[in-house]
Amino acid sequence: MAGPSGMFVYGIVPADVEPTEDAVGVGDPPGEVTAVVHGELAALVSEVDLEQPVGRPVDLTAYQELLDGTAAVAPVVPVRFGTVVTGTDAVHDLLDAHRDRFRAALDELDGRTQYTVRGRFHESELMGALLAENPGAADLAEQVRGQPEAASREQRIRLGEIISQAVELRREAETRELVDVLGPVAVTSTVRPPGHEMDAMHVSFLVDVDRADEFAVVAEEFAGQRRELVRMRLLGPLAPYDFVDAHHLAG
Repeated sequence: MAGPSGMFVYGIVPADVEPTEDAVGVGDPPGEVTAVVHGELAALVSEVDLEQPVGRPVDLTAYQELLDGTAAVAPVVPVRFGTVVTGTDAVHDLLDAHRDRFRAALDELDGRTQYTVRGRFHESELMGALLAENPGAADLAEQVRGQPEAASREQRIRLGEIISQAVELRREAETRELVDVLGPVAVTSTVRPPGHEMDAMHVSFLVDVDRADEFAVVAEEFAGQRRELVRMRLLGPLAPYDFVDAHHLAG
């Protein structure tokens, strides 16, 4: 490696876990993924050039694929993407400083995996439903139809405010019902903030591996009941990104 190097840290695992031979790290060219063992713990790391920024989409994909693949066979505590330390000694220091927290997190995550449910409203169907439920909004929509924006600016602003509030309330209701339905087949859940104005839900669930099939069936049934209004996706199994606080420790 031409320039000064550091260690990119992916996640924390039990000491007996090793990366597969085909594991691909971040960087260009990708670094070899290895395990730095410290007592009962190990950190999955790869060497990176400190003069080369790490943050390309391909780097994030490599980070996620490594952690998701590891989580399929062993508990793993993801470390925040982009965490780079100066070398092997610094990795040992990280593992030593947070030994108890890492060990407790690994114990809690053993035999569990993350699934994330994302849903987005079909905009035309949602707008139709909202206008049917709100005569005032429907009247404003009729007033601005075919009118120049400048001439109907006030009505458009009021209509936008009404629709925005209605979408937020509908999102809260959809999210609440999703958690009520999937909660009994999950260990716990966490609601993520919407990333788009038409997002209907974004919730991550921690699921016992031996109930993963049951969870998927219940999620599919829920999605089927809403497919006219919401397009849903089930992502997983994933590393437990949303259920550990250790990924905030470094960097």
